[in-house]
Amino acid sequence: MKLFVTLFIIVFALALIIIVLPQITSKETCTYEEAIQKLAKGKFVAVGGKKVHYVEAGDGPPVILIHGFLYHTVMWKKNIDALAEKFKVYAVDLWGWGYSERLKGKKYSFDRYGKQIVGFMDALNIQKATLIGQSMGGGISVYVAAHFPDRVDRLILVDPAVIPYPMTTIGKIYQLPFVGEFMNAIPGDALMRNNLKTVWFYDRGKVTDEYCKEVLQPLCIKGSYAGIMYILRHVLKEPYVEKEANLLANMSIPILIIHGREDKAVPLDRSKRLNDLWKGSKLVIFDKAGHTPHEEHPEKFNKLAIEFLSE
Repeated sequence: MKLFVTLFIIVFALALIIIVLPQITSKETCTYEEAIQKLAKGKFVAVGGKKVHYVEAGDGPPVILIHGFLYHTVMWKKNIDALAEKFKVYAVDLWGWGYSERLKGKKYSFDRYGKQIVGFMDALNIQKATLIGQSMGGGISVYVAAHFPDRVDRLILVDPAVIPYPMTTIGKIYQLPFVGEFMNAIPGDALMRNNLKTVWFYDRGKVTDEYCKEVLQPLCIKGSYAGIMYILRHVLKEPYVEKEANLLANMSIPILIIHGREDKAVPLDRSKRLNDLWKGSKLVIFDKAGHTPHEEHPEKFNKLAIEFLSE
């Protein structure tokens, strides 16, 4: 009987910590409207009745930049100006990220994001554009190209999450029921900072305090962490956009794949497989680069991207 009582107390205490602590220590300290008034630096457009935040620069053929998991338009900070010298550049915040609106319920998916990008193009009267997508943004770019090929001129995919790949150890831990919520409730942003340093970058020295603040700042918006957990558990999983990747193999859209050799999130061999699948595509590997080679080696990336888009 004493053992039963002890076990009950332990289980009850753990449940209390897992369920109640996140409510007490929530890091979501601002409403969406408060955040966009104080922090957003770009413009807004309505897509399907939901606000989309974006940054634009330059003139010329349109190029749309689509960020990956955890990020927003800040991901392209070192690329926008260089690309804008020859192109009209739009960096878009996906719903649930940055300063675009949060969606309630189970509404995040590659399909929903693909339609967000097409809806964004419709709202700004962009008939056809090049899509540059990183990680999850690369998967979204492939989805759009496969289902709306007449809207896509070219693709540049950066460490793309397109075909199934093994989740990182920290990712598997976060996916466990209640565990992710508990970890998100731990005061401070040490866990997120460590993820940026160990998973997204090869050179940890480039992940400064200022950089982390810019990347993580929008997570103060209510609904952000629920979106993170839903996407991690229900969007970034098999089959990703494998069907769309196969559809794309029968199309003639020019594709450039760029991958960091030391990427710990999406293995390099996945981009090699895509390069084999998409005949005529080009794969360039960046040495001493992790999951965001366009940020670690911006000059090299910008030069390569401009050359590809100018062919």
